[in-house]
Amino acid sequence: MEKSKNPTVVYSVSDFIAVLNQTLEFAYPVVEVEGEVASFKVNQGKYVFFDIKDSEGSVNCFMTVWQLRMPVEDGMKVIVTAIPKLTRWGKFSLTVRVVRPSGEGAIKKSFELLKAKMAAEGLFEPERKRILPPLPKHIGVISSTDAAGYADFIKILDDRWSGVRVEVANVQVQGAGSADQIIRAVNYFNQQEVLPEVLVLIRGGGSADDLSTFNDELLIKAIAGSRIPIIVGVGHETDETLADLVADVRAATPSNAAQILVPDKKEFISSSYSTVRSLVPRMLQTIEQQKQGVRHLLVGAIGLTGQAIDQEIIKIQSTNMVLSQLDPGKVLTRGYAIIRGKLKKGEIIEIETFKDILKVEVKNVTTK
Repeated sequence: MEKSKNPTVVYSVSDFIAVLNQTLEFAYPVVEVEGEVASFKVNQGKYVFFDIKDSEGSVNCFMTVWQLRMPVEDGMKVIVTAIPKLTRWGKFSLTVRVVRPSGEGAIKKSFELLKAKMAAEGLFEPERKRILPPLPKHIGVISSTDAAGYADFIKILDDRWSGVRVEVANVQVQGAGSADQIIRAVNYFNQQEVLPEVLVLIRGGGSADDLSTFNDELLIKAIAGSRIPIIVGVGHETDETLADLVADVRAATPSNAAQILVPDKKEFISSSYSTVRSLVPRMLQTIEQQKQGVRHLLVGAIGLTGQAIDQEIIKIQSTNMVLSQLDPGKVLTRGYAIIRGKLKKGEIIEIETFKDILKVEVKNVTTK
């Protein structure tokens, strides 16, 4: 009997699943599939299960909770980045790495759901926002250095003020993995020994899908948890992202972020001159007021000194009058005499009157 040239290989079930998965891994290492979410559920707070479907088919999807970076509910249109696999139970599914909304409706729905969740956690409250330094000397910038928004920011920053140390983390600002790169940049700056005074997160305009990176839940929480104040300037003035809402300061555009961060040196110099000019008349007026005050104090002091001198003169005159009255010479004019010597019988004593000095002998002393 002739043997078959192409014998059929007989696999065990587990070998067949392994071979099929190897084939899938080789042919489709990563796929992106777009469809509508159905039967969404979370088990044990760890695992996420849902179907992604269109009008003609449905595929099972599996992922972990920590990989889910946006709110998802049934009916939302999404794009999943996943690895196709056949489970050991013979069920085909997509092991999902990333889910992102597809279409304006889904993007808006995801935005509103996450916005409500973050608001409930208090991340948008004004009380938690910090004031930016008035004139930072060291800033950290998180952006794509190839983006026009970054170039605009640097140009305006240099034009308005010089001497600012700018440290840049070059990151992807849209597409898969961009949110994780930005998160790593925020953490990098926050772990430095000498922290920048402010972080600047910027990118230029784009579609709602382009800006969806800035509606990533883990990125929002990284911005909220930053030790360094953060200013976010993403998109155009009319664009709004959750990164804008959680930031300490929101800038309308990257250019506006530079305008907020530093003053215009020309305006600053002009304002300084104007301030000085306005201060000079006030300073002269203050000096004149002080001079008048000093004059008033001097006049008062001179008056008080004159009064004190007059009082002393009166005291001296009064003392002189008393001394004059007690002058022995004046006493003699009134008929009195001064006796000098011992009043004993036989002693010679001296008697001074107003006109004469007599020397006489004491003949007798009688005690009263």
